[in-house]
Amino acid sequence: MSEVFEELQQQWHDRLAREASHLTEPEREAIVRWLLGDDLDRWETLAPEELATAGAGLAYRWQILQKRYLKVNPTRAYRHLLDRLGASVTLRQKIRAWVATSRDRQRAVADVLQEVIQEMLQGDRYIQSSMASIARYPVDRTFQNNLLFATLEEYALRPIRDRPLLAYRFVNYLRRQSKSGLTNVPREEMIRVLSDEIGSEGGENTVSRFDREAIAAHEDERAYRENQYLRARVKQRFAAYIAETLGEEAVNWFNLYLSGQSQESIARSLNLSVGQVYRLREKVGYHAIKVFALKEETEIVGEWLEITPKDHNFGLTPTRWESFYAGLTPAGKAIIDGLKAGKTLEQIAESLDRRRSSIVKEWTQLYLTAQSLRGKN
Repeated sequence: MSEVFEELQQQWHDRLAREASHLTEPEREAIVRWLLGDDLDRWETLAPEELATAGAGLAYRWQILQKRYLKVNPTRAYRHLLDRLGASVTLRQKIRAWVATSRDRQRAVADVLQEVIQEMLQGDRYIQSSMASIARYPVDRTFQNNLLFATLEEYALRPIRDRPLLAYRFVNYLRRQSKSGLTNVPREEMIRVLSDEIGSEGGENTVSRFDREAIAAHEDERAYRENQYLRARVKQRFAAYIAETLGEEAVNWFNLYLSGQSQESIARSLNLSVGQVYRLREKVGYHAIKVFALKEETEIVGEWLEITPKDHNFGLTPTRWESFYAGLTPAGKAIIDGLKAGKTLEQIAESLDRRRSSIVKEWTQLYLTAQSLRGKN
């Protein structure tokens, strides 16, 4: 067993003892095994930067499990999974386009999504390997299923060429359904959907439309690492930003907060009152939302949090996005439409013959309104 693995294992045992003390020892052990995986030696081969990125990836997986699946009954956990995957704009649009041309036009996006998930469970190598590992953990079936739900969410939403991996799995599903005769999609329509979805540049980058796996395993892993590196980079740059604007105390709060500590625990660590810590949290939150994300690092923060208006509809569900967009003023719609078209705030201000500061102010309000909707249960 590698030294790096042993150190990570101990770190996660300690963290789960703090953050998930309500779990049994076998359950915490299962989570550690689920996070670190079966290939123990791979941790020893990672460079320091890669190790830091991988560590951020572990924290991200734990966040998914803790937030949506841990100790949640199976029906509700499965609904959380469908809601998360169904919020993918790219996938939802493709499914709707296909259903509109198929024989069974009464099918909902959720119905098709469940069938794609089922195919992944039955035929995806990574998911099958994960299922085999999870089945060996000495915990009950419900706990194992919740680990699997978290695995599916994280894996299915990995970005591949700016699209979630699940979108490519839908292409496989579409092809097999058409071959089996279960649908009645005109051949030219099917080719259009496939071409739109895979959209290659030709040459060495071309993806075979008839390959059983839309993306090779090594490409999945590379994209995953790139995504985790992006998250780590945002964290580093935001920490540097608040160090300059708010001081080291704010940075210490930020790091402790990301490690999962409660405000009370942070207060003890920083030797502050709980009230002081909450005020510090408000200051950091203000700069994260109203300054850093909107004026300093809009694109990188948006991608990190998966809330860009262009690709993620501010992270809103389809229903909430439709309601949000319908309630916008003409100017608000012009800003959103411009961003979806790939324009910068400067270009939008110029096209509307307004000052950039005015557009930024309105954009800030749009962002905050969307996030207030996003935070509702």
